[in-house]
Order: sequence, then structure tokens, then C-alpha cells
Amino acid sequence: MRPLIGITCNYDYRDTVGTASSMGTVGQDWNFLAQDYVNAIEKASGTPLLIPMYRNFEDVKPLLDKLDGILISGGHDVGPENYNQRAKHCGTVMPMRDAQDLAISRYVAHHTEKSLLGICRGIQILNVAFGGTLYQDVESDGGFEHHFGDIYPRNYPWHFVQLKSGSVLETVFEKEQICVNSYHHQAVCTPGKNVIITATSTEGVPEGIELAEKKFVVGVQWHPEMMFDSEEQLKLFSAFIDSCR
Repeated sequence: MRPLIGITCNYDYRDTVGTASSMGTVGQDWNFLAQDYVNAIEKASGTPLLIPMYRNFEDVKPLLDKLDGILISGGHDVGPENYNQRAKHCGTVMPMRDAQDLAISRYVAHHTEKSLLGICRGIQILNVAFGGTLYQDVESDGGFEHHFGDIYPRNYPWHFVQLKSGSVLETVFEKEQICVNSYHHQAVCTPGKNVIITATSTEGVPEGIELAEKKFVVGVQWHPEMMFDSEEQLKLFSAFIDSCR
């Protein structure tokens, strides 16, 4: 039987999503997700199920208990109040989604043996959930190079990532360096409790993390779901799905 994989949705309380797509009317909240996430999970032999915003996290728990694994998807910036900082270089923040994604990450990691995969915002959520901090902007806060590769097609690999020897990521890709895409301006800064940085860009931006002593709690800063047509990047989703069986 194909593992059932929950994917967290983007959430927006503003009218832009509905009005720009000529759906609905003003005053509606929206749950939405790029199809790439669904395609990647389906191609790796999982069954994707979207997790919308709930008003009460207690109502989410029964769903989480039925899932075989959870994918924390990308999206808006993580609010820095969640790691005891004030906003300086943030884009749009959705506090309601932050609260639910953080609660999902902590509940799954601390109360179950289920696998977790975080992508882009998802790696940041995982790190903050366990007490870590973020660069609010990798250029302004960290002095790093620009990491938002919107001049390229979404599935085009354009920068290198070094994988830590012996890590889950190095085992998955069977090499110590891969080439990836990139669409982010925030990144992991100080790792949280039991969080190990297992991948970095050429200039040192954290690109992958793993939670110690867990079978598969992994976050990546690039967007492998946008590269689901890549046999190499599909290895990550296949390993995730296999860990959920």
C-alpha cells in the first residue's frame, strides 16, 4: 500500500489569491499549494494529502496520527518572533501558518516515529521548532550571495551544495556534492537542539539539516519538488517515502 503523506498548505488571509485568479469574492481566506509537491510525492509512490489550516491544533492531531509521513512545504517567511527576534528584513509573514507548522513539527518529532521532510520554508520551520534561529535575509544578515534564482527555469540546477559524509542526505544521493536550484532569502542560522547541519552551499549557507537520533527528520533549503523530473532529486522523495513504509 502506498504511504499516506500529508503536505502542509500555504495560507493567506488576503484577497489577492482569489481576485487574481478570478475565484470567490473578497474577504475569504485561502489554502493553496504548488502542484509540484503533489507530483513529486506521487511519482515517488506516495499518496499525497493536503493539510489545510485548522482553527484548533487539537483537531489536527487525529489526522497526523493517521498519516505515514509529513512534508512541510515552502511559502511565506517565518516570523522572527518565533525565535525571539524582531522583524528587520522579512517579507510577508503568516503567523497562523507559522503556529500550525511549528506545532505539527514538534508533535510529529516528539510524540511519533513518523518521518518529516521540510522544504525551503520547511527547513526553517524545523529548525525554529527545535529552538534554532534564522537569517532573516541571507544577504543583509549573513553577508552571503543572492540565493533567489528566479532568472532560471524552476527546475534548473545552478549552484552546488556540499553534503556531510555519513549524513542521511549523503546516503540518499550517494555523493558528497550535488547541484540544486534555489528560491529563498532566509536560511538556518543557529541550529536548534539536536539539529545537525548536513549540507551547505559553496559559501557556507546551511542547505540541509537532520534531527539527531531520528530515522528521517530532514530539511532541505532548495526545491527538489520543482525538480521532480530529475532522477537525482527524486531520490530524496523516494528515500522519504521508503522511510514512511
